[in-house]
Amino acid sequence: MDSRPPNLLLLLLTGLLHLSPLARGQGSYFIDAVGLTVLPSSTVESGTPVTIHCQVTVNSEKNLPNLTHTFQLKKDDTPIHSTITTEDRVVYNLNPARAADSGTYECRVTVKDKSKSSFGEKLDVRGLQTPVLSLSKRTLYKGDDFMATCSAPDEKGPLTFRFFQRFGNEEPQRMKQVAATGNTSETTLVLRNVGDYFLYCAYEINMVSGTQHSNRSTEIQVIVTELQISPIMNVLPSHTVYEGDIIEVVCKVVNSLQDVNVYLTRDRRILKEAKVSLSHRFIAQEGDSGELVCKAEWGNVQKETYQQITVKELFSKPRLTVEPLYMFEGDLLKLTCSVTVYVPERINNKAMVFIIYRDMVEVNRTQTYIMVAHASRNGNYTCKALISSLGHSFVKESPKVVVKAKVLVSKPVLSVVGGMLVLGTRFQLLCHSDIGTLPIKYTLHGPGKLIGDRLVSRPGEQAIFNAPAIFKSLDLNNFICRASNSQTHPAVVGSVQQLFDSTKVIEPVSKPVFSIDPSMGDVSEGQDLTLTCSVQKGTPPITFTWYHAETAGVLASENSNKLEESYFIRNVMPEHKGEYYCESSNPANQTKRSYPVSIKVKLARWKKGLIAGLCIVLVLALVLVVAIKTRLLVCGRKRTGDLSVRKSASTKLERLSLTQAEVNQAANVTPGIMGKSVWSEHVSGSESDDQISEPAPAPQYTEVSIGEADPNRAPVKKGTDTVYSEVRKSMQGVPDPTDGGSVEYADLNHDTDRHGNHDVQHDHGNQDVQHDHVDGPVQHDHVDGPVQHDHVDGPVSVDANTADQGE
Repeated sequence: MDSRPPNLLLLLLTGLLHLSPLARGQGSYFIDAVGLTVLPSSTVESGTPVTIHCQVTVNSEKNLPNLTHTFQLKKDDTPIHSTITTEDRVVYNLNPARAADSGTYECRVTVKDKSKSSFGEKLDVRGLQTPVLSLSKRTLYKGDDFMATCSAPDEKGPLTFRFFQRFGNEEPQRMKQVAATGNTSETTLVLRNVGDYFLYCAYEINMVSGTQHSNRSTEIQVIVTELQISPIMNVLPSHTVYEGDIIEVVCKVVNSLQDVNVYLTRDRRILKEAKVSLSHRFIAQEGDSGELVCKAEWGNVQKETYQQITVKELFSKPRLTVEPLYMFEGDLLKLTCSVTVYVPERINNKAMVFIIYRDMVEVNRTQTYIMVAHASRNGNYTCKALISSLGHSFVKESPKVVVKAKVLVSKPVLSVVGGMLVLGTRFQLLCHSDIGTLPIKYTLHGPGKLIGDRLVSRPGEQAIFNAPAIFKSLDLNNFICRASNSQTHPAVVGSVQQLFDSTKVIEPVSKPVFSIDPSMGDVSEGQDLTLTCSVQKGTPPITFTWYHAETAGVLASENSNKLEESYFIRNVMPEHKGEYYCESSNPANQTKRSYPVSIKVKLARWKKGLIAGLCIVLVLALVLVVAIKTRLLVCGRKRTGDLSVRKSASTKLERLSLTQAEVNQAANVTPGIMGKSVWSEHVSGSESDDQISEPAPAPQYTEVSIGEADPNRAPVKKGTDTVYSEVRKSMQGVPDPTDGGSVEYADLNHDTDRHGNHDVQHDHGNQDVQHDHVDGPVQHDHVDGPVQHDHVDGPVSVDANTADQGE
């Protein structure tokens, strides 16, 4: 059992090795070449047998079974033959070859999913078969038709046949051309003249290479003779007769042929027909005048004879007249039927009868008919005249007359086109009558003049007038419309009341007046503001629109039936200030704008009170500060007013003097020095210390006007202050500065270098100034607070107190 599986595997592999070449051989092939041959030659004469050979060469493996070949033969790219075979060659026979076989041939071979075509080979078959002509008759009568057949039995393809005739020695002429689907053509021919004809035919064939023409067939002689069937016609008693006469017409053919048909016609209408001969009798009537035709027919041959007859009228056709020609409803209408007698000797006037008809219904048996025109009597009227003559009665009818009474135009109605009139603008008026036969002439009269006229002649037309503008509705009374459609009746005048009733008069709005409340235009915050827009006139409804110039859109808009409307702004805010205006409009579509009004918004009262209160508090605080500063300044001056100059040996009284010029100079000093007490120390060696204890005189005050600060100096503070400067006068006869005595004072422009041993300290933080001298210290004490430098606009008082206050 262990050896069986290897044996089975070996057998399976051996079978696969044997079958693999066959499997590979089923798809291993290709078409090597396809050849096409035309025998015996590519150019042959018509009628020569031709064979077309197509051969294919296929390369494949040796174990591949026989392959199936599909051969397809084409001529000028049109398939003409197809076959399936295992052979590698096919043969296509053309026996015999004709001109229609000429063309380019190609062979295409398909093997399974592969195909290949040969090169094209051209076949040219020269020459066409001579056609054969046959006729159904060779002897015939003039005008008789016959059948002709032309054929080329051996030819193929679409042929076009032509038939020719040659009369006597004349040149041949083509009679007919026929396109046939086969190789034979049959048609009908007619020869119109008497004599000998020679007929023949030919054909042509259209091919890709061009058109080929055949030779013509053998000529066939045809003899045409005249057929003696011309008829003879007699009219008795004469060609000219009167109404009522009896006319007999005889028409016959003198010939031995028995199957000749004879016809008597007038105005293409057959009166009678018979074989060989006929006779026709009739009473001559008014419309029998004309040409009589006698025609003989045998087969397709026809002969004709003509006779003109005239039938005279005994009396004319009646004529119906209407009076008046243009009538209106209610007018008298007269209808008259009349005739003219041409042969009085044959007419009995007393025997004439006239009958008048309306729409084929008899309405009167008299020659004249009078009636009142009315719509019910409108219609088509005719009349007949009945007359007897020589035992014959004649009835003639008149042409139709249309009687239609016109309708008088009704009172015109005036109306405004659109139904709405805007005062002050041009408008259109329509004048219209509900009843009236066209044409109607409308005339419009305006205020003191003729506006114009319109003629309405067709349904749908309207009489529309362009009217001038009016400014009062009562001016409509000045428009009058007249309508007329008759020359014999007066024009009709329309009523104006209907114009008032049908017209909506619109008065445009006047220029609006814009007003505000409060009226002064100054509004406080929180107040209510009323914007009123009013017009003096205008037809409601009126549209009022308010605008704020500072905003882009519409503030408000309202339709009203009143001449005034208001818009309210509650709790006015600062953004409500600016210019306001309004516009008004109504159905007149004319918008009017008011003049703008400017509105200012003031602060609210509580805000004003708050500001006033704050101002009062600030003023009081300022006054209090000023008072405190003043008090402190006075106290400080009193403390520092006693300036003592002491030396180790003796103490002398210093005299301090300040002239008016120096005061003025002090007003222009640097702002940093303004407001300070500036002193100059002088020690007299001759004065004793006893002089210090002498009582000081009372202080003297001098008012000094201080001008504007020097522009070249630093700015000073604006204001009005009283400047006090203490001056101590000498009690020992010290000379006054005005007496030439020297007065020494501190340099107001910070010139402290005059005394080399003086040290001046400027502390801008607390505005304290200290002067130190070599002989003894002199201390200037100021108020603890800052010293304010004020520009003095008013007078300045100078304190001249020279008392010694001591330390």
